[in-house]
Amino acid sequence: MKLILMGPVGSGKGTQGGMIATEYNIPQISTGEIFRTNIKNNTELGKIAKEYIDRGDLVPEELVNKLVADRLAQSDCANGFILDGYPRNLSQAQELEKLTDIDLALMIDLSEEKIIERLSSRRMCTKCAQPTSTDWMVDGKCEKCGGEVYTRDDDKPEVIKNRLQKQAVPQDMIDFYKNKGVFNKIESRDTKEETYSVVKSILNQVNND
Repeated sequence: MKLILMGPVGSGKGTQGGMIATEYNIPQISTGEIFRTNIKNNTELGKIAKEYIDRGDLVPEELVNKLVADRLAQSDCANGFILDGYPRNLSQAQELEKLTDIDLALMIDLSEEKIIERLSSRRMCTKCAQPTSTDWMVDGKCEKCGGEVYTRDDDKPEVIKNRLQKQAVPQDMIDFYKNKGVFNKIESRDTKEETYSVVKSILNQVNND
């Protein structure tokens, strides 16, 4: 199974990717993970990427494509993989097509209203540094350790709206995968288990085809 996960921040696609990876025993790959691994291992590509990151610049698309190609060539991807956060645009999708065929491009969507509600309820603990939620807290404090909590700047409604606009999945990339007959879109459910039930039914259908 060679799978691409798409969707807005807060849709839960990262969580779903982890659940798929566990059940199907294939790696979940993000560009952030690729960057961190290459920088940690001091690879040639990692050294170049680190120069851009240290300056606060975006890593050039050509370098991102090379890093992804290098990652997909590794042995743990032989039986499939999950790409989370790549490709981000049509150009990257076209580059990926040169490397391999994709079985499914799955978009996990969620309305802006629900995303803002979901993300703005997140809190961070000042004591154990773990994320929590207003739904889980006990007496306004972290349910794990009782520490004071705060709202991260990027979980404030106005910031979330800006992130959603900047990180929207491009329509031409959606059309690219639709034309290939591998695009599918679902709505994120209230719980990760409910969403995964829908995801799994799509994966089973793809496998059977």
